[in-house]
Amino acid sequence: MTRMGEADDLDADVCLIVEGAYPYVIGGVSGWLQDLITHLPEIRFAVAAIKAGPAALPFRIAPPPNVVMVREIGLAPAAAAPRPIPNRVATRIAEALMAFVATGERAAIATLLDLFAGLDPMLVPGDILAHPATFQRLQRHYRAILPRASFHHYFWAMRTLLGGLLAVLIAPLPRARVYHTISTGFAGLLAARAAQATGRPAFITEHGIYLLERQIEVMMAEWIGDQIDTGLELERSVRDLRDLWVRAFTSYAEACYAACDPIVALYGENNAVQRRLGAAAERVRAIPNGVDVRRFAHLPDRRDPARPVVALLGRVVPIKDVKTYIRAAAIVHAARPDIRFVVLGPEDEDPEYAAECTALVAELGLGEALSFEGRVRIEDWMMRIDLLVLTSLSEAQPLVILEGGACGIPVVAPDVGSCREMIEGRGGADSGHGGIVTPLVNPAATAQAIRRIMDDPDLRTRMGETMRERVVRDYDHPAIIGAYRQLYGELAARK
Repeated sequence: MTRMGEADDLDADVCLIVEGAYPYVIGGVSGWLQDLITHLPEIRFAVAAIKAGPAALPFRIAPPPNVVMVREIGLAPAAAAPRPIPNRVATRIAEALMAFVATGERAAIATLLDLFAGLDPMLVPGDILAHPATFQRLQRHYRAILPRASFHHYFWAMRTLLGGLLAVLIAPLPRARVYHTISTGFAGLLAARAAQATGRPAFITEHGIYLLERQIEVMMAEWIGDQIDTGLELERSVRDLRDLWVRAFTSYAEACYAACDPIVALYGENNAVQRRLGAAAERVRAIPNGVDVRRFAHLPDRRDPARPVVALLGRVVPIKDVKTYIRAAAIVHAARPDIRFVVLGPEDEDPEYAAECTALVAELGLGEALSFEGRVRIEDWMMRIDLLVLTSLSEAQPLVILEGGACGIPVVAPDVGSCREMIEGRGGADSGHGGIVTPLVNPAATAQAIRRIMDDPDLRTRMGETMRERVVRDYDHPAIIGAYRQLYGELAARK
């Protein structure tokens, strides 16, 4: 294959845009990106890595040699004295910012980019956030939609939202022939900006539906200050600060979908969700995750019938609902004390939640039966695991199910993302079950599924073989890499 970009002076063939993951986090989307980059060595990648603030973060993944640049973008502005901006320009910027948060229209991005381009020197987010015109615009917005809320809470919520929006619209943009975002949100905003500013194609691969995941987090968040009783005012489109956050992320998703072609999900059901959220039907397509079965072919079977192992493989964070796994383990342990339960994944992403999980283990008397092993090398554990369990509140197409399937390990997982499709197949000839699908947040059902599989070794073997056959047939890693190689080539060739 001819190396893309040889004939021009662009810095990269493909700019990957990722929020809160690569190269700061191991596993999940970060692992997927590292695998993709590594298996496409002929393509030069730039990475736009979006993080929470300006502080330096350690790289937990070393980018391969074909990553020519990592551009870090902090969403929270660094503390600095604001520089003066003409009142007329600042007022127009404030109006365009608020219009975009409210509507998600790409025209507002074009307006903002035009306004920024006319400034010399280029502004930083703090310049506009501290300007009196922005404060006055926020006051009017507050009085119009949330007059009963605390203005203090409203102001800091909007400052955070607008600060992140400004950061991705102002930060230096890596030059590339193709822009590939891995989510909507702020990463999707940067892709929309790139398409608008450069005329080069942008596309998205959503592993989960970012907007839905943010909605879950916002509804569960305790840090969002005001939930206001609006009485009988049922027609209000914004009832409290949670609605402000959801509306903003909805606008960001709409702008991203409008700019991206194609719009990729890992499976068909998420394509339907993307269409429901505003993606053009003719742009959506599915490219599943893949796993290299050869990676696990040499592993010996080291499972111990006298001390079987049930494992949750994932980060110890609320979205993985590790507490449901712990409670299910306690139910199973009462009847099967021989089973060992492990959690395989980092605990440092949300230390407070990890501490709560550790306390729950102690409270339920599982100290000898359940252990947190931290970040592990997958190959060191797959040969020892009898059953994989997921209890996540949200998933797309969990790679761990494919990895376990490649090793002939059955799985218990909730009915989220493509878990049911991977476990039960797509119907017809592909109808064998490679495990059991459970309801969300249901320790009793999870425990019952674990017992059913662990109490019947023959069933466990059959389910494991079903998973192995399905992974080999439908989720072949080289074919998935080939699909992205072809897609990058087609988009790079666009005039």
